[in-house]
Amino acid sequence: MSNNDAYKELQERMRDIHNLRAAAAVLEWDMEVNMPPKGAAARGRQLATLSALAHAQFIAPSVGTLIERAREHQDTLTDDARVLLRETAYDYQRAARIPEAFMRRFATARAAAYHAWIDARRQSKFSLFLPHLETLVSLSQEKAERLGYEGSPYNALLEDYERGMTVAQLDTIFGALAPRQRALAARIMNAPQQPELSWLEQTWSEEKQLALTERVLRDMGYAFDAGRQDKSAHPFTTNFSIGDVRITTRVDQRAFFSALFSSIHEGGHALYEQGFREEDEGTLLAEAPSLGMHESQSRLWENIIGRSLPFWRHYMSAARELFPGMLDSIAPEQAYAAANRVTPSLIRVEADECTYNLHIILRFELETALIEGALDAADIPAAWNEKMASWLGVEVPNDADGCLQDIHWSHGAFGYFPTYALGNLYGAQLFDAMSADIPDVMERVGRGEFADVLRWLRDNVHSVGRRKTALEIIEDVTGRQPSAAPFLTYLETKYAALYDLA
Repeated sequence: MSNNDAYKELQERMRDIHNLRAAAAVLEWDMEVNMPPKGAAARGRQLATLSALAHAQFIAPSVGTLIERAREHQDTLTDDARVLLRETAYDYQRAARIPEAFMRRFATARAAAYHAWIDARRQSKFSLFLPHLETLVSLSQEKAERLGYEGSPYNALLEDYERGMTVAQLDTIFGALAPRQRALAARIMNAPQQPELSWLEQTWSEEKQLALTERVLRDMGYAFDAGRQDKSAHPFTTNFSIGDVRITTRVDQRAFFSALFSSIHEGGHALYEQGFREEDEGTLLAEAPSLGMHESQSRLWENIIGRSLPFWRHYMSAARELFPGMLDSIAPEQAYAAANRVTPSLIRVEADECTYNLHIILRFELETALIEGALDAADIPAAWNEKMASWLGVEVPNDADGCLQDIHWSHGAFGYFPTYALGNLYGAQLFDAMSADIPDVMERVGRGEFADVLRWLRDNVHSVGRRKTALEIIEDVTGRQPSAAPFLTYLETKYAALYDLA
């Protein structure tokens, strides 16, 4: 077998595996959007079968043989083919350490945990979720041992989401972020100038909220002929191909901003998935290099653009049309101030920019302690409540608004949360570079013109896929290593003006 034949066969095998994973993703999307509760047990078995089949095909010795044969003559391959071979080998080496039987157990446990979480959250009863959390923690610890690690076992799990990052590095990053964000939040809470919020205390039509989200998504460039928006308990984005990228949002008739910002956030993720190169379809190159980089897109769109004054100056008229008589006396400046209100809150997804990272650090510390064995799952509610009180000054009234609010642990996704904070940092740094290339970018936002914003992101981030790491993308695009400085400068400048801080 020649090297070209080996590489060709390897890629054909990888496309089959991709298709199996996409089929499982369709079932997972349906489970969270459409499936009746009584389908949970069968769906768990179906997902376990597909996950195990995909995993077994990937870790087969024949795949390792094909990788080695292709590597022997990789100097004859194109640059993209060499990168794809490198990334395939990286994934294979990690996956081969996880047996098929383990994948079946993990997929079954995740499906059961998701529905237990839904029920526990509905009843605000952590005890219903506890045995499932204990199982997933144990399985995640086993997974870490199988993968291998240096330092904390959490590092092995973090590698799945933010390649190359470690607990020690995160401790340093979060140690720099937290004090300045706490200090800024404290200054804001004591500021005499606070936004007027009474106008928000109305009932906002679900149908009209969704209409507003769809208008904004279309303006952003989200292709509805290559996607769709539905409702779910927890907003998420999933893709089955570049031509089928779906998002969900959460609508609350008591919360004017909730659906809009959820949709913009997920729209940022979806634009990334729709922006990969068509020739990369079905390969590892049509993936983000890290979830932190993926999160940079959603946070950039949601916060830097969606919570800006130019954005509200443009979209206030559309909002007034959809909600006649409810916003007639509200100026764009009032909506902008309300959209950026700073109030320590219980719910992460509703948290303001000044306190959001504190929610992430809380979760990071708790799940690190779980995986390292320093904290028992049964002690999560008490530990959670204590940190919320000491860090944010918020008393947690129940489990639903406390430790049961997020879906991630029910998916066994330990190591995921830190990427949210890293996304804030990456997003601000990328936007600085975009602003240098498009000096009037915010004026364009004020006209609802996002084509050049999307084009810049497509050229510099989306189309790159996994050709580069997140670190390499940041360095190449911005000319420096990832840093908290641009984000903190953005945050402090914006909120000093909003709250008239001296």
